[in-house]
Amino acid sequence: MAELKVSRWRNFGHDRLYVNLPDGTAVAWADCRSGKVTVLVAEHHQEALALLKQRLADLPAPADPAPKRPPEAKRARPKPVSRPTPRKLPPLTSPDDLALNRPGSGIREMLRSKGPSRVRRMLDRLLRRKTEWDSWFKGLAGERIAGAELDRLRAQGWKVLHSIQLARGGDIDHLLVGPGGVFTVNTKNFQGKSVWVGDDMVKVDHGPPHPYPAKSRAEATYARGVLERYCPFPVEVEPVLVFVGVEELPKEATQLQVRVYRVREVAALGPLSGRLTPEQVDIVYAVARHRRAWLDSPWP
Repeated sequence: MAELKVSRWRNFGHDRLYVNLPDGTAVAWADCRSGKVTVLVAEHHQEALALLKQRLADLPAPADPAPKRPPEAKRARPKPVSRPTPRKLPPLTSPDDLALNRPGSGIREMLRSKGPSRVRRMLDRLLRRKTEWDSWFKGLAGERIAGAELDRLRAQGWKVLHSIQLARGGDIDHLLVGPGGVFTVNTKNFQGKSVWVGDDMVKVDHGPPHPYPAKSRAEATYARGVLERYCPFPVEVEPVLVFVGVEELPKEATQLQVRVYRVREVAALGPLSGRLTPEQVDIVYAVARHRRAWLDSPWP
């Protein structure tokens, strides 16, 4: 049986214990405050449950609440912080409806306008000739594969958007909105490669570092700013990195700010809940699908 490791994660107001496989794949997690355990991989249910129960028992007991002050000593309650009035978007029209985008739409449009012709592409394949466009076609394939996996989550109450164009150029590959919150999803296609993920950088086959985790966090922060301009409530956004076709995916133990999955593992997001009500999901999705919300929000 694979050796499981337990690590603690504190962020976004949460305090959790995660049980991971040696390659970093999450098997189960527990909420340190409530003690509730969620198992993601049934194969390791018993072992993960035993590890989490042991670690939860070892955690220090919460401090006793401070004694209540007499009424005359009570401090005045701080006034609630008022949020800016949400901005309004114009009526949604088909050209501005991002729900019509297919996975990889941004890359597809770029290749259609600037890339090689179909004949040239076929000739390059026959001659096994590498070109400057190969990485773009590989990226397009990766976004299509990841997009198809994310679309499966619709059956569990999630809504998915693909290829969100940004005012500064570039795009967010996918945006996932549902009962478990909001996630920006950055897709990378490295067929047959070994990928190591650190706090801020990724290395492919021990090559030079790429700032994918840092970029994913920046995208999530930006998406939160965009959505909160138009939503009447705070919107937390978590970053996700999805790798397509990799053979190995080890992760640094401290890398907990970005969710990292193989493409077949994104189903682990499906059971998440408790972040947004159905009404909030509809509000966030209505904002996120409107192209003007993103084009009118410059990158900070």
